[in-house]
Amino acid sequence: MNKVQQKPSRKGKLYCSIFGHKFSVSKQITHHVYEYQCSHCKKEMTTNSNGALTDLTPKYREINSVLKKIHQNKQTRYANQELNKPLLKMTS
Repeated sequence: MNKVQQKPSRKGKLYCSIFGHKFSVSKQITHHVYEYQCSHCKKEMTTNSNGALTDLTPKYREINSVLKKIHQNKQTRYANQELNKPLLKMTS
């Protein structure tokens, strides 16, 4: 399932150069890391380790995919631990 990349229009680039980008969340990686895409020029950004926005390069795209897998595994493991916990602890 390949996504078709839309080329940014000249109007979109011009709008962003004058008024700035209008980023919206395109993908949630973890609770604190997101990928953003400008709705006008289609520029993609992500949050780096300091929490600042950075261009979404192939390096950051790979980092985000690995981070997402690690986060999903951790969430699954945590959910399984919560299910296996006894509800009440009996003491005598």
